[in-house]
Amino acid sequence: MNRLLKHREILLFLAVLLVLVLVTARFPRFAQPGNLLTIFNDTSILMMLALGQMAVILTRSIDLSMASNLALTGMIVAMTNAAFPGVPIPLLMAMCVVIGAGLGAFNGILVWKLNIPPIVVTLGTLTIYRGLVFVISGGAWVNAAQMSPDFIGLQRMVLLGLPLLSWFAIVVAILFWVLMTRTPLGRSLYAIGVNPTASVYTGIDVGRTKFYAFVISGAVAGLCGYLWISRYVIASVEVAGGYELTIIAACVIGGVSIAGGIGSVAGVLLGAIFLGVINNALPVINISPFWQMAISGTAILLAVVLNARGERRKGRVILKTAEAGA
Repeated sequence: MNRLLKHREILLFLAVLLVLVLVTARFPRFAQPGNLLTIFNDTSILMMLALGQMAVILTRSIDLSMASNLALTGMIVAMTNAAFPGVPIPLLMAMCVVIGAGLGAFNGILVWKLNIPPIVVTLGTLTIYRGLVFVISGGAWVNAAQMSPDFIGLQRMVLLGLPLLSWFAIVVAILFWVLMTRTPLGRSLYAIGVNPTASVYTGIDVGRTKFYAFVISGAVAGLCGYLWISRYVIASVEVAGGYELTIIAACVIGGVSIAGGIGSVAGVLLGAIFLGVINNALPVINISPFWQMAISGTAILLAVVLNARGERRKGRVILKTAEAGA
């Protein structure tokens, strides 16, 4: 049993079940399949963004510009749809992915070629991308009346009982699982986080790999730009304001180490779902928004403590083994 409890995924799964049981005891309809599917659908965008962020954090970096990337690509695609409603939606989605990847590549180039700390780069581009949203829109909004029915309705289509938005999250999760566990790039992301110096001697180009991580996070943010705007049918400067902190929180709660090299797709998905369940459960039991923020923050701190203790425990075991051998 103790061995099982060491796995973050199992702990998170039990935590989600505990919240569901406690809330359902007071409000039985909360755990109905339809409501649970709604929570999953509501959390889909966060899942995808957290997976993109995980790719960056694994390399001992961080991308604070994901929400601003989302807002900028979302504004561009919304304005394009408003001006040219005949453009096919798949083409608009591809445009979002390409633009988002380009914005991520800009971050990656600054980190790779100029060796600027990622937190400094992405803090700067966070402001730049958010400012560009205002520049290209002139401060105006694009609302539902200006968007085409296909633009709004695509992700609301239902396939096998799930909205397409949920299927987007499932497909992205599968792609990330394959990337992280079955490709040289995925193994390189983990290796850099564990030991960047040793990675160089194994033939891994650390700078280039970090660049790819930022491109991946940017592409995911770009895709979510369309999904966010079409879901909430509003494009403005304020879109996803401050959401980068929620993205990072999902990663940390899901067991991704800020020090790099540790994390899993399953853990990140459960971290996002945990936040989604909490955010949906607290209003049901009449918890004020201020307490909701405090509870979410407490969950993040506990996750950081668990991560730190787990990593320190591993370090002590290695030291003891070395001493025993001496």
